[in-house]
Amino acid sequence: MRKFELAKHTIGCRHTLVLAMIAASLPVSATADELGRRIAIVVDNTIKAVMAETAIPGMAVGVTIDGRSFVWNYGLADQENAVPVGDDTLFEIGSVSKTFTATLGAYAEAEGKLSFSDKGSDHLSILRGSAFDGVDLLDLGTYTAGGLPLQFPDDVAGDSEIKRFYREWRPSYGPGTHRVYSNPSIGLFGYLAAESLGEPFPSLMEKKLLPALGLKRTYINVPAPEIQTYAFGYNKAGKPMRVTAGALDAQAYGIKTTASDLLRFVELNIDPSRLEPSLRKAIASTQTGYYRVSGMYQSLGWELYAWPTTLDTLLAGNSSDMALKPQSAVRLKPPQKPGDEVLVNKTGSTGGFGAYVAFVPERRIGVVLMANRNFPIAARIKSAFTILKSAEAVHGHP
Repeated sequence: MRKFELAKHTIGCRHTLVLAMIAASLPVSATADELGRRIAIVVDNTIKAVMAETAIPGMAVGVTIDGRSFVWNYGLADQENAVPVGDDTLFEIGSVSKTFTATLGAYAEAEGKLSFSDKGSDHLSILRGSAFDGVDLLDLGTYTAGGLPLQFPDDVAGDSEIKRFYREWRPSYGPGTHRVYSNPSIGLFGYLAAESLGEPFPSLMEKKLLPALGLKRTYINVPAPEIQTYAFGYNKAGKPMRVTAGALDAQAYGIKTTASDLLRFVELNIDPSRLEPSLRKAIASTQTGYYRVSGMYQSLGWELYAWPTTLDTLLAGNSSDMALKPQSAVRLKPPQKPGDEVLVNKTGSTGGFGAYVAFVPERRIGVVLMANRNFPIAARIKSAFTILKSAEAVHGHP
């Protein structure tokens, strides 16, 4: 794994002026140090502003430009003990975890262990005779099963209760007609993918997928020796907290990781050529559009937009309406991308943490934001968009 460079930097002028300055300041063939200095000005200006505006205790930010990686750390991982955010700080990334779940499911498909056209009941006998006789795995992975809820009911926790919930569930829509964002939907996708591979989901993640991706400090269950590097999240009242266990939490929102590891995951999504063939195929599957939903294409885990796109388009695609309300969906036959160049993105939140990932594979640029407060998604999108456009500028693209 390549060394990640930390940049030490200070605020310059307003980022709108800085962007114009850095775009013209050095040749496209800039060294890693030169690229780091140029992008650092915008990152520093942007992140310090959003932290002040939204009372974020600590953040880690990663940027990749043409295979060169940069990480910056801000503020405190633990306010009570004044522990600063560092290279080894673990953050909860909430629903960005779904992109890892999607990768595992796509890997199972690449290995011939399942087909996306399989019905849910094909891989779990207790579901036979239920609504999942008519719901395929692709529907589950793209939230188009027919209206599974955003969260499990409060009284669903253990394995038997989870299975009973699925057996008794009745769809509100025909499969493949509406996107209804749902933890139980992609949670079941990940559960059934693990069933097809013959091991529990957490074990497959921590012993197979994460090591295969070269992610050395990414966990579902943080090991005891690493607890001291696990940041505290902070709720709206400023109280420290960490995510609690829930039904299929590992599949839907269970990943804890560092900025460097999450940035490596982004880089492998930009250029998977170093990976084994099944993982390369899996990553391609997770960056293919299966449904068109308003202004974006829904893939497995990730959401796709034609690039270039506008800030308003990204804000609409990541709005509360998209997360909380049913949206009409059109299945794409064949599956396809929204354009020759694509922005891939995903938000993630837990009670005390907020994250956002966006990258453009064709431009070889990407950004990772991780915070120990669940700050507004619009603020994440605006900050990341500013940084991503500056990365595009320093890389020499218009």
